[in-house]
Amino acid sequence: MNHHGFVGHRPTFRFRSTPQTKHRYLPYANRVTPAFAFNPQSEAANFLSHASPAPGAVLSDARAHFVTRSGAPISATILTKNSAALLAEVLAALAWCDEIVVLDTGSTDRTIEVAAAFANVRVHQLEGAFPGFGRAHRRAVELARHDWILSIDSDEIVSPELAGEITGLKLDLQSVYTIPFQNYYNGRHITTCGWSPDRHERLFNRTVTNFCTSEVHERVQAAALAVVPLRHAIVHFSYQSVDDFLRKMSAYSQLFTAQNSGRKKSSPAKAALRSSWAFFKSYVLECGFLQGGEGLTISAYKSQVVFWKYLMLHEANCRRTG
Repeated sequence: MNHHGFVGHRPTFRFRSTPQTKHRYLPYANRVTPAFAFNPQSEAANFLSHASPAPGAVLSDARAHFVTRSGAPISATILTKNSAALLAEVLAALAWCDEIVVLDTGSTDRTIEVAAAFANVRVHQLEGAFPGFGRAHRRAVELARHDWILSIDSDEIVSPELAGEITGLKLDLQSVYTIPFQNYYNGRHITTCGWSPDRHERLFNRTVTNFCTSEVHERVQAAALAVVPLRHAIVHFSYQSVDDFLRKMSAYSQLFTAQNSGRKKSSPAKAALRSSWAFFKSYVLECGFLQGGEGLTISAYKSQVVFWKYLMLHEANCRRTG
């Protein structure tokens, strides 16, 4: 997920749309087969190669139109903020969707330019303070043209197998579909540290459910609905460097504080104890030690996130009680 700033109040949403172009770019069209051949052993190489697109990678607007076996078109929704690094790969992997709704929350890089180059993308920009992930996702869902929603983050790439599985579904209105994740850090598939197995509710019908309104750790509400697990994965490149860890640690800690200030108790001792447990759980119980430096880095990050978010919450609570 992308990082965002502190949320102090619920904002008023205003949107403006960006004109679309007549062509879309498939940045890795010259590096994989037209069917987007996918090798589970080399997906990072397929999706993260940064060679320039070949001239044939620019395709006309006459793209194929895919619907599910039940005849239901799907809208993909994505939140972006300074997401240009991977966005072209993310959007190209969604070429089969009827539309992609990109809700940008304040990018200063080429994110909007990249998104506007895809024929099935509609770009909207959020003006005002970031409202938290839950409400932002709900706004993206509201902007969609179709009721079936596939929610994707801007660092997540839908595998061709998953695309084929979804388009082959006979979608059930009373079901929410969960998708397994393959999580990467530093180019390595992380199978420890609590990062695997990993599964999230991402395909749903907005007439029966939606995201919760949590500032952080948002998820699709599945109560009273059948939960159907899909087989094939989303490839997730959440953290590319230690700098990503540091930036997201600050952003998530602020959102956690905004969500829990005055509702949850905290103290420096609680922050230290929970932080120590988080490291032990990730590095020892969840076998982070088996993945070398990456496992150590991830476990330390998880520990630090816990420490700082509970310490910030303690300070916020103290300010409230004055």
